[in-house]
Amino acid sequence: MRHKHGYRKLSRTSAHRAALLKNLSIALIKAGRIETTLPKAKELSRHFEKLITKAASGENADRAVFANAHRAVFALLQDKACTNKIVTEIAPKYKERNGGYTRIIKTRMRRGDAAPMAIIELV
Repeated sequence: MRHKHGYRKLSRTSAHRAALLKNLSIALIKAGRIETTLPKAKELSRHFEKLITKAASGENADRAVFANAHRAVFALLQDKACTNKIVTEIAPKYKERNGGYTRIIKTRMRRGDAAPMAIIELV
């Protein structure tokens, strides 16, 4: 049982899980909305909320804090274009909002293995 357990393992090792969340985050930044399985979408939502909060920490601050926000986000994403987009375009849109930056919409059951699918998008 997973009572009070902190996260979903998604049947992956920790390195594979981190790479999966990184790649899903990059896809979400580039496209604005993606379709994936429901457990992956729920875990991505948790991961992405923290990412936007880090990116927004540099907003309305001096140059050093802004650069540090860039570094903190780049350390997690490892993609210069996406890091720049999240820090300069996406995070400032949510500066008045206290969380809840993503929306999960359940869509269908996947035909091959009947996995529940969901669309995750930026609000």
